[in-house]
Amino acid sequence: MKITSVEPIHLRVPVVEAIPDGTLDVLIVKIHTDEGITGVGEVTSQSYVCKACFEAPRSAARRHGLTSILVGENPLDVEGLWEKMYYETNRYGRRGAAIHAISGADIALWDIKGQYEGKRVCDLLGDVHREDVRAYASVLFGDTPEDTAMLAREFVDLGLTAAKFGWGPFGQDPDVDVAHVTAARAVLGDDRDLMVDAGHAWKIDTAKERAKLLAPFNIGWLEEPLSQDDRKGYAELCVDSPVPIAAGEGDVTHWDFEDLIERGVNVVQPDVAFCGGLTVCRRVSDMCLKHDRRPVPHCFSTGINLAASLHWMASVPNGDLVEYCLRPSPLMRKLVSNLPPLVNGRVPVPTGAGLGIELDEDIIAEFRVNS
Repeated sequence: MKITSVEPIHLRVPVVEAIPDGTLDVLIVKIHTDEGITGVGEVTSQSYVCKACFEAPRSAARRHGLTSILVGENPLDVEGLWEKMYYETNRYGRRGAAIHAISGADIALWDIKGQYEGKRVCDLLGDVHREDVRAYASVLFGDTPEDTAMLAREFVDLGLTAAKFGWGPFGQDPDVDVAHVTAARAVLGDDRDLMVDAGHAWKIDTAKERAKLLAPFNIGWLEEPLSQDDRKGYAELCVDSPVPIAAGEGDVTHWDFEDLIERGVNVVQPDVAFCGGLTVCRRVSDMCLKHDRRPVPHCFSTGINLAASLHWMASVPNGDLVEYCLRPSPLMRKLVSNLPPLVNGRVPVPTGAGLGIELDEDIIAEFRVNS
């Protein structure tokens, strides 16, 4: 089998707000083969830039566009093609948009391999055969503690057993922070998990203080309390913190995550559609098992990312948790026509070969950017 073409498709809703919401603008990737099998993937990054990473022509060595690297290759050699894409883009890549773009291609290649072999992607990734994965809701803190409590009530009513609140008004005032977390915990009760995303709001001394302030609420983790670049700060904080520290949604390649693990981060959070794809995620979860850390995917974009994250988690022994985005964007709710649903607080892993998902071509046509 050979790759005949690569199709990067930019989708964007009419109004993209300046908020941390990956459901408004996305690049999907279709890889076509000479045997009629098409794989799909997703890139959650700056879509215009990542689309150019595919469409750029061949250039001098290690400067090639991704499409020129992939066409004519055997799509079943997924990990070999990851290494080829990484090497042949490293004059403008190694990190940043090039790796984000590789993520979409990598997911699509795993989809092709699964379809070709008649297996689910999770069965290709590992020996664990989980049929569903526990979900946690992910949402911004409300404007007021009362608003946060209302959101928590919605999650309880949906049957969720875990929820994460972040950003919004959180991080500026310790009394406000405590009021919001108190409101969320009061509604969720003690038998549901509560996580807090600080949105890299603090310097190290403040982060230490807030971690101690939040400890009585028995939070599952405190996410990104520091700048993503403050690696020394994470090393210092993880030793001192009374609550687990989570990070990694902004990191790429297994080398970045190896560094996070060495710094002591407890919960490691690659985004499959950003970090380099499923190939990177499998390497990360292998490292997590070796070092007794917990992998949990960051997943806040479309159903393609959700499906890929589910397959990854279904293959990992200590991976029974996935971020379930509840945003109303049509790119999240409708792009994947058989979007995996919430069922009693869990999400079934698609059962079809490959990723096991179907895209709604009408949604693609409606939101496609044709420039």
